[in-house]
Amino acid sequence: MNPVTAEILAIGDELLYGQTIDTNSHWISQELDKIGVRVVRRTTIGDNRLDMLKAFKDAETRADIVLITGGLGPTQDDLTKPLLAEYFGCEVAMVPEALEAVRTFFEKRGRELTPLNVLQAHLPTKCTYVPNEVGTAPGMWFEENDTVWMSMPGVPHEMKKLMQDFVIPKIKSIFPLPKIYHKLIKTVGIGESWLADLVKDWENNLPDHIKLAYLPSLGQVKLRLTAFGEDISELINEVDREIDKVKPLIQKYIYGYDGDELEDVIGRLLTDKKKTVALAESCSGGYISHLITSKPGSSQYYNGSIIPYHNQFKSQLLGVNMETLEKYGAVSEETVFEMASKVRKMFGADFGLAISGIAGPSGGTDHKPVGTVWLACAFGEEVQTKKLQLTQDRMINIQLTGVATLSMLYKCILK
Repeated sequence: MNPVTAEILAIGDELLYGQTIDTNSHWISQELDKIGVRVVRRTTIGDNRLDMLKAFKDAETRADIVLITGGLGPTQDDLTKPLLAEYFGCEVAMVPEALEAVRTFFEKRGRELTPLNVLQAHLPTKCTYVPNEVGTAPGMWFEENDTVWMSMPGVPHEMKKLMQDFVIPKIKSIFPLPKIYHKLIKTVGIGESWLADLVKDWENNLPDHIKLAYLPSLGQVKLRLTAFGEDISELINEVDREIDKVKPLIQKYIYGYDGDELEDVIGRLLTDKKKTVALAESCSGGYISHLITSKPGSSQYYNGSIIPYHNQFKSQLLGVNMETLEKYGAVSEETVFEMASKVRKMFGADFGLAISGIAGPSGGTDHKPVGTVWLACAFGEEVQTKKLQLTQDRMINIQLTGVATLSMLYKCILK
């Protein structure tokens, strides 16, 4: 079965200026993926006649379906409607049903129907009028040049209503659609290139209808397996078999699948094992505690935190030896070793985590540059430590520290 492809055109200067974020294209892509339509391109175009006409022509050469959002207002800067008429070589004329819908929309709200609003009922003669029950700009459906087109308002709730009530059912009735199945393998503690090297032989032997993508993010890499076919049950089974093949190669880096987040997995492990955790955060400023407590039920395994940002409080409140701080400094293996041990005892927890570092952009030295972070995890009689050498960006350093700390905790729980 040949894939059914789509291109999404988002129209509006406000999108290019960054004044409005295009959430529409993201949402449409997700909905099309659910029914087996493959989005081949998403394009943003300003309110410019030549650019829009070229985008129409280019999209028609690439996709079976072209979905357009924006540019349907009644003012002169809204060009989508007249340019679609120009592109398909037809006139714009008043549609009585559309006029009645606009009139009713304004009457229900006690507002006057102006001549400008009446223009909303004027549509290209080659389109099928699609009522917009929650707005004034109708949808327009075309079947031209061996391509289907749908033009929708840019207002998100209006677009979503048209997609759900009309576009998705219409596409499903026209096209024989394949099934698409995605499975994410989530890893931590290994970079993308190293991970790719470990799985290269497995990747090269994947069936033609199963594709692999690497999705790196801060401190983590997701492997996405995408399978195409006609039987969803068989696709699921095939992907599961491929995961069974690759797991022995990367098992120690895998922490979860699909919607799992590291803090979710840690929460489940601590709950199942009836264990608790406490934190002493310095440079991370409570960020890791936030990640842990953002999950429902965290009160079962989270005992508490202390944020002794200055050395004075590391000593006075947490009990870190001043000689340790003076001799080795706050950002040192020796200091986080003590911090982890003492916070575990302070809160009566099974695991004690400690973080101290130089988040930046200032504060670094030749010996300890910006991005130097020390982590520790105390459990039982053991304390594990780790040194990170991160970036010059403060927020990235805090986020990377969060991932690395949770990764350390995860491994310690399993141990």
